Amino acid sequence: MNDGPGAGQIAAILVLVLVLIFVVVALARAVRIVPQAVAIIVERLGRYNKTLDAGLHLLIPFVDRVRANVDLREQVVSFPPQPVITSDNLVVSIDTVIYFQVTSPKDAVYEIANYITGIEQLTVTTLRNVIGSMDLEQTLTSRDQINGQLRGVLDEATGKWGIRVNRVELKAIDPPASVQGSMEQQMRAERDRRAAILTAEGVKQSAILTAEGEKQSAILRAEGEAQSAILRAEGEARAILQVFDAVHRGDADPKLLAYQYLQTLPKIASSPSNKMWFLPAELSGALGWLSKGFAGAGGSDGQDYPTRPAGSSPLAEGDLPPVSLTDPSEALAEARRESAAATADATSAGTLSGVPFDPAAERGQRPGAGPVAPQQPAYGTPPARPAQAPQQPAAPQQSPQQAPQQQAPQALPPQVPPRQGPPPSVPPQRPEEGQPPAR
Repeated sequence: MNDGPGAGQIAAILVLVLVLIFVVVALARAVRIVPQAVAIIVERLGRYNKTLDAGLHLLIPFVDRVRANVDLREQVVSFPPQPVITSDNLVVSIDTVIYFQVTSPKDAVYEIANYITGIEQLTVTTLRNVIGSMDLEQTLTSRDQINGQLRGVLDEATGKWGIRVNRVELKAIDPPASVQGSMEQQMRAERDRRAAILTAEGVKQSAILTAEGEKQSAILRAEGEAQSAILRAEGEARAILQVFDAVHRGDADPKLLAYQYLQTLPKIASSPSNKMWFLPAELSGALGWLSKGFAGAGGSDGQDYPTRPAGSSPLAEGDLPPVSLTDPSEALAEARRESAAATADATSAGTLSGVPFDPAAERGQRPGAGPVAPQQPAYGTPPARPAQAPQQPAAPQQSPQQAPQQQAPQALPPQVPPRQGPPPSVPPQRPEEGQPPAR
């Protein structure tokens, strides 16, 4: 059996296939495509040869070998909670997060076996060193300070590893359960204190605003009352001027006086401050004077005067005195002078008529020492006119048209006539039965 040529061909084919496979594998190992943000460490015959960056690279097959692929992007690593003791001997649990980036792939591969584990252990030791110098309150309130200290220590320690620490963050700081209850109570007390302060400030502002409003209201009310009082006083002053001017322009007859007397009595009786009333000594005489006044005849001296026609004035048109009262003070002074003159007329009339004059009765006091006052002219009756004194003869009867013209000059202003000789003696009067004698 002759199989030599066939076996040789098969062997050649097998060798050719093996060579092709070797060439394909060699080409595959020789060509390297490096992606972006990745670095490849290449060793040649066991020694560091070069670092391949992003792009297409050719290696010597079976001579160059890839040692490691290093990620150049920023990496985030979260470590499990670590128990740390503070300066006041409290154990707190702290979670940390590290943000780092490989800056030297060769150092990261050849300087440390596992840089992730190295960073974790370095973070724990640095954190315990930093927290051990602080108490619990500082630990809870000084996170930025702790982060800065950790970053500085880690960045300095990992620099020789070809790693840059960008940030260090504390995710949580958990104190013990007993301390958490105390902290919650303290926080509630602090919130209550702040709420009380805010409430007090609100009440204070409200009280200030209320007081300011009441102050402004009181000021405006006082100003309004002052203006009202001023206007009321001005109105009363004008009314006094008009009334006083009207009295001076025309002589008030007994009818008007009687009407005013009757109008005043209800006001006196309705006043709540009146506790005692003084009635005229001769009530019948006062009533008779009123009836005579309404009848249009008679005065306080018992003489009859002619009635005045309705709408007529006791003075002639040319005899009216000019009006010179423009100020309330002048009107008040003139009224006081007229009152003094009327008092003098009443005094002289009472003396001439035989009735003794008692100043106490004129002032509204109790006359004399006894309960019964001496007989005097009734309160409210017009004073006796000096022209009608008993010593002078009665004037002849005149017509109603001439009487006002002759009597007007004697009425304005009233004067006290001079006395002729000593005053007539007053005959003693016997007191009524049951009354003490007058002093």
